[in-house]
Amino acid sequence: MNSPTRSAPSPRGPERRPRRRFRAGETGPGRAEPAARRTPAPACGRLLRPLATAAVLALAMALAPAATRPAAAHGTHPTGHPTGHTDGRTGPGTSRGWVAAWGASQVAGSDIPWSDCPAGKGLEDQTVRNVLFVKGGGSSVRVRITNTFGTQPVAVGKATVALQDEGAGAVPGTLRTLTFGGREATTLAAGEERFSDPVRLPVRALSTLLVSVHVDKATGPVTNHPFTAQGNHLADGDKTADPSGDGYADTPCWMLVSGVDVRADHRTIGSVVAFGDSITDTASTTGNANQRYPDHLARRFQVRTGPTLSVVNAGLGGNRLIADREGEPYYGVSGLSRMERDAFTQSGVRSVILMEGINDIGYDATADELIAGYKAFIEEGHRHGVQVHGGTLLPMAGSFIWTERRQAVWDAVNDWIRTSGAFDGVIDFAAATASPDDPLTLDPAYDSGDHLHPNDAGTRAMAEAVDLDMLLAAARDRTPGAGRPS
Repeated sequence: MNSPTRSAPSPRGPERRPRRRFRAGETGPGRAEPAARRTPAPACGRLLRPLATAAVLALAMALAPAATRPAAAHGTHPTGHPTGHTDGRTGPGTSRGWVAAWGASQVAGSDIPWSDCPAGKGLEDQTVRNVLFVKGGGSSVRVRITNTFGTQPVAVGKATVALQDEGAGAVPGTLRTLTFGGREATTLAAGEERFSDPVRLPVRALSTLLVSVHVDKATGPVTNHPFTAQGNHLADGDKTADPSGDGYADTPCWMLVSGVDVRADHRTIGSVVAFGDSITDTASTTGNANQRYPDHLARRFQVRTGPTLSVVNAGLGGNRLIADREGEPYYGVSGLSRMERDAFTQSGVRSVILMEGINDIGYDATADELIAGYKAFIEEGHRHGVQVHGGTLLPMAGSFIWTERRQAVWDAVNDWIRTSGAFDGVIDFAAATASPDDPLTLDPAYDSGDHLHPNDAGTRAMAEAVDLDMLLAAARDRTPGAGRPS
């Protein structure tokens, strides 16, 4: 595609801004609230770009008939697309199988100018203890470790999982050693990710796990999730089996772990993936408090009686839908490049909420380019038997990315999301968060201060805009995805 024009006031895109590091001790999340798959490793210093804009447009033109279904009401209109997966699942409306309870979209290890995440230089004889807020419950867990963007093998000496007590400390008696094919140690080739063997550990939805991974040898740049709104922990040597948490320092990023599945309880019939950029990933929410919009959405599901869904956060700060951000690997490969890994192969996935495009607008993408990207995403979801629900982009007037031209693109994109009928359902996040006096700006009560990212109240308003019955109806109507191979 042609290089985007980086016109003022956002020469490097809308989400290049310092991000606060969240110390592990700010608040305590507490215990709970009332097999291998290989992906191609990118060449060093270069990101994957499989779908240039011209290719996306060509694909969307080829897929045009699939996008001409009648517009749905604010509820649902099932697509009827068959699922291509059969292994590892039970029938529609039941679970009893593996369901994704936590996930994070991964990026290549690199130095981040405003962060002390060590993923760029890598780890050597160190233990990372990742703090993970799970949004589905079950009787057993399995953990997916990752070297997806690594350029060399990563030797894992030992890994454990436990319920969090406070900080880096585990609830006594809950620490479990993970094995891989019956062995504690495993080596991940460059581009590989692998599930642990299942381990018995009853987990409630909305509880917090500690997943600790020790690496023996120098890793090189580490696959990671850089922006977490969560304090994590790092120690020298092998501290995986130490439940006390002594000897750990703070680190802001999640490293070497990309997912946690649970053997779902009787209520959980699948998972829904929230896919997007920083507004999905963390927005400008309070650290160590789990105030992201997918967290609030999970709380709404859990207070209901009857069948429910787990929620997976596939947001990625600074990410674009239709193109990579050259020279800034910490923002990840484009949404279209990562959609299969991060959304459509999550265990038990029933549907995806897609809300991404504001960064593309900040890089002066056109409405036609974004719409082509949405069509490609929808088609890929339907190929996997997964419904895709479109979320309108939040208001941006008054932010540093706003121009009249970009506002016109925003208008056209949101109008298409609402009226085209291409999505299986629509969630009007823009209307839910707009100022009552001006629909083009964020409600001051929801504005973090930059007129672009919502605060805690804003992410709660986003979650409240989601029609749970729409998602549950989609879940009952189709068999969940089998996810990655074990």
